[in-house]
Formats: sequence, C-alpha cells, structure tokens
Amino acid sequence: MTLTWLGRSGVYIASLAFVLGAVRQIWVLRNGKQSCARYFALAGLFGVALSVGVMQFALITHNFSLAFVSENNATFTPLLYSITGMWSALEGSILLWALLLSAYIVFVLFRYRKEAADSVVSWASVVLFIVGAFFTLLMAGPADPFIHNAAKVLQGAGPNALLQDNPLVAIHPPLLYAGFVGFSVPFAFALAMLITGRVQDRWPLELRRWSVLSWGFLTVGIVMGAWWSYEVLGWGGFWGWDPVENAALLPWLTATAYIHSVIVQDRRGLFRVWNLTLAIATFALTILGTFFTRSGVLQSVHAFSSSTLGPILMGFFILTIGTGLALLAWRGDRLRSPVGVDSPFSREGLFVANNILFVGFAIVVLLGTVFPLLFQAINGGQVTVGTPYFATVAAPLSVALLVLMALAPLVSWRTSDRRVLWERLRFTVWISLLAVLVMLLSGVRKPVVLVAYFLAIAAAGSAFRLLRGTIVSAHRRGESFWSALRGPTTGGMVVHLGVVIMAIGIVTSTSYTTRADVTLARAQSTYVAGQKITFDGFRQVSDSLRTATDLEIVVNNHELMQPAITTFNGRDGQTVGTPAIDSNPWRDVYLTFDAVGGNGAASGAQVAGNLPAGSVVVGVTVEPLISWLWAGGLIVGLGSALSFFRRRHKEEVSPT
Repeated sequence: MTLTWLGRSGVYIASLAFVLGAVRQIWVLRNGKQSCARYFALAGLFGVALSVGVMQFALITHNFSLAFVSENNATFTPLLYSITGMWSALEGSILLWALLLSAYIVFVLFRYRKEAADSVVSWASVVLFIVGAFFTLLMAGPADPFIHNAAKVLQGAGPNALLQDNPLVAIHPPLLYAGFVGFSVPFAFALAMLITGRVQDRWPLELRRWSVLSWGFLTVGIVMGAWWSYEVLGWGGFWGWDPVENAALLPWLTATAYIHSVIVQDRRGLFRVWNLTLAIATFALTILGTFFTRSGVLQSVHAFSSSTLGPILMGFFILTIGTGLALLAWRGDRLRSPVGVDSPFSREGLFVANNILFVGFAIVVLLGTVFPLLFQAINGGQVTVGTPYFATVAAPLSVALLVLMALAPLVSWRTSDRRVLWERLRFTVWISLLAVLVMLLSGVRKPVVLVAYFLAIAAAGSAFRLLRGTIVSAHRRGESFWSALRGPTTGGMVVHLGVVIMAIGIVTSTSYTTRADVTLARAQSTYVAGQKITFDGFRQVSDSLRTATDLEIVVNNHELMQPAITTFNGRDGQTVGTPAIDSNPWRDVYLTFDAVGGNGAASGAQVAGNLPAGSVVVGVTVEPLISWLWAGGLIVGLGSALSFFRRRHKEEVSPT
C-alpha cells in the first residue's frame, strides 16, 4: 500500500495546489493583493513529479503492488520500455499529461514573474490553474493510476507488443503531449485578454510565441508518430487518415492558421476576433482529441481502451467552447479592427487565403472523423470514411499552400507591385523551370511530381531570399550569425524549408513507391525496382522478451536484413510482424515476412500450403526519398525553436 499512498499523495497535493492557486488568484484580483501564483505552481509541479517518480520507481523495479504496473509491465520488460510503460495506457498517459502541464504552468509564471501584478498574467494563471486542477482531479477520481493490486503477481502482463518494439515510443508520445498541453498557454492568455478587455496590448505576440513552441512540439511529434507507424506496423506507409491521427492533425491545422494570421494583427491591427477564436479553438480541439483517444468511442491502433472519461472530457470540451464564445460576444465591441485588407494580392490578403485553406481543411477532417460516430448514433449502423475522402481535399490544398509559400514572403504589405514581385521571383522561377526540364529529360513524366517540384523549389527560393535579407541586415547592425538566426522571420523561413523537404519526400515516395510480394526458395534471388533480393534462410531468436523467426535476406549482395515474425512474452503471447528497413537518403527498402511454404516452419507466419516447404513470401517495398519526410520534420522543429527563442520582442520583416 506504500506506493499507492505515496502516488495518490502527490496527486492530492497537485490537485489542492491548483484549486487553491485559482481561488487565491481570484482573491488577489478582487482585493489588489500581491500575487503568489508561482508558489502554488511549484507545489503543483512537486505533487505531480512525486507521483511520476513513484510510478517510474514501480515500473523500473517491476513492483506489481500497483495494478497499472502489473497490467503494463513485466519482469522481462527492458528498462527503456519499462520507463515508457507509464504512457502505454490511459491512466499513466494522463499522469504524463499532468507533468507536462505543471511544467508549462511553472515556466509561464516564472517567465512573467516581473508582470505578476498585470491583470492579464493574473487571469491567465487562473485559467491555467483550472486546467491543471481538471487533469489532476481526473487522476484523483476516474483515472487513478495508483490502484492497489491485492493479487500476488509474479511476472506481469507486459506492454502491448507494438509498444516494446521501437525506441520511438520514448519520443513520439511525450512530444505529441507537449504540443497538446502547450496550447493551454495561448488559450489561457486569450481568455485573460477577453476578461480584462486588453486585446490591443503586446499579448497577441506573446500568444504567438507560445503557439509556435507548442506547434513545433506537435509537428515533430506527429512526424515521429508517422515514422513509428512506418517502422512498426509493417504496411510501409506513414499516414492512414486514422481517426486518432486526425485528432492530432486538427489542432495542428488551426494552430498553423493562428501563427500566420497573428502576424497580420501585429502589423495591421487586423483579425482580432479571428485570432482569439483560433487560439480558443485550438485548445478545444486538443480536448476533443483527448476525448477521441481516451473515451473508447473510436476503434484505432492508436486509441486507448474504453473508459468512463468520455462524458467528463466532452463536458470540459463544451465548457471550453462555451466560455470562449461567451467572452468573444461580450468583448465584441473592443475587437473591431480599425482598418481592412486593402488588396487581396497583398501579404495580409495571402494570409487570409492561408487561413481559409487551413481552417477549411480542418473542417473537412473534423467532419470525416466525426461522421461515422454520428451515423452510428443516429442509424445504429457503421460507416467508414477512408483515405479517398481526405486525399481529394489534401492534394489540391498542398498545391495551393506551396503557391502561397512561394509568394507570401515576397509580397509587400497593403498592396504589391507586380513588377517588383517578378524581380524578386525571377531567379527562383528560372531555377525551378530548369529543375523541371532536367526531370523531364531524366524521364519523369507525372504532372503531379513536376508541379510539386516546381512549386517546392520556388518556395525554397523565397525562404532563402528572406533568410539572406534578414541575416545581412543583422550583420550590418553588428549582430552575429547565430543571433540573426533567432527570430520569428528566420525561424519561420527555416520552418518553410523543412516543409519543402517534407513535401518533396511525400510526393516522391507516394508517386514512385514499388510494392511486390515475392516468393523465394533458399538462395533464390529476384529484382524489385532495381534492388536485388536474395533469401538466405531462417534464423530462430529467443530471449526473455520474445521469440522470433527471422528471415535472412541479402539486399544488393551486401546488406543483410531480417524481417521477422515475433511473439512477445506476456499478454497471451502477442504475435506481430517485424519489418526490416534499409534506409539511405535516396531510398528505403522495406521488407516484411508475409508467409511460409509447406507445414509452417515459422511459428506465427501465415502458412501457404501451395508453396514448397522452406520457401517464403516476402513483402518488398522500395520507396524513394521517404527519409526526407523525417528530416524535414526535424528541420521544422528547429525553425519553431528559433522562433520561440528570439533575440528581441519584435522584428522587422522585410522581403528584400
């Protein structure tokens, strides 16, 4: 009972600290007393950290006196997957969520400690404390991770097989949660601005700064999740428009729109209502995504099991939306912009187009995700909204966004002289045309690839031009190169370059992927997309964690690859396919063990009785430039970090 008592004590301390912190801050605001919000935030962080420490101790030492540990850990679970076991199930994932949220609250309140008496900071701290109290109280009630296990457990069930087969399980969920949780900060400041009526101060740029940080975490988290799916699930893809994938994409889309449109508010005083609405909607969509993954309403490889949290999370989502809309209606008179968009072909006009595209696509994704649930609730039947629905909108949207990325950084505010714009674009356009010509001479004929490369190179050229202008200007002011890189402009253009690299990787890999199922006898070879595939035999592997049958496959006479059928100990002996991947910057060779001939020499493999004994069916996928997707995602994360850790509060953005 000691671990249960210690873990729950941390949860109770955190819950009490956040509740009292909110009450104290409201009292301070009413009576004009000195704020002490930072101390309540530290107490909340201490309580959550204590609970996390207890859970990690129990997982690492395989202490099965906690039911959560006995269900998600085993004596044979390696150290890495024991640590990550905390977020492998619902209750532990909320514990990680609470830890990150507590850290954000402390970070924010210490960041603005000199403005602690400012009413915007004070009200923002109230909102953050309320959000923190909500998630910690979940663990004090229906999502208790510290339930005592009265039964004597000797081994434990172990994590799900897919959660102990790749180290990305230690990277993807924490980054994704850091992005989701981080959007509570701009949400809190948005509500604080509406409550105080101070919608014209510097705070919109501060909201953008925190949004950029959270957006960067979420972007890299989504890309790492796509990489994890690619490496583990054995299908050779990276995005399947799964409902839970969509739930992560929704706040990313609205946050991307917000990050761009708030620049217009800073420069022209436009879009005040729109920007605050986006900040509130982004946070609300993170709660909706939490509802999707933790209520059991969606069936997905990414979702947690059914729970009683659904009504509670939906209630919090409705409260969030209702509060935001009520405050927007209340302060509507103060949010009117004194000016409008002078020309549709201006930088602010292109930002409007950017927002229409992102928010419109978010609505399309939301409808496609929610429609099966509504259909089932109304008609009692089941319907699936698949990839064709989303791809029909995603393809033209991607083209339009590349066009905007090429034009927007070079277009002037208010209006744009087309001759000046052409002077800025001319060099990049000729380079793009030359690249397309070289591709045509090389045999590339697919229009979608040629158009994508032309626009991607043009967008990269615009980003490089703006980067060069910003760095040269900083150098003239006597600033160092590294100092010049820190700022919203340079960070934003680094993000654009990362997006360009990702776009090239996605278009190339999806357009020229070759997939084949090949049947091979021992020592037999075949060619797939120019890659020589040779089957050398079987290899049996067994240890305390798993039992596997590996195939010995030699690629191009030198690279040994071992796709496998793996049975993990625990959880009733789950059997999964384990793909093997040979990756370089230009192509991936992706192998899966699909079937075995004869009497099923490989345990767990599909038996193909019509094939000779000892022969195998190997799934071979050759994907060009797929690694550019992962590299581009990391560059996007770097750009968002440069934007957050800027060198000064405000920076002049010049297209020259």
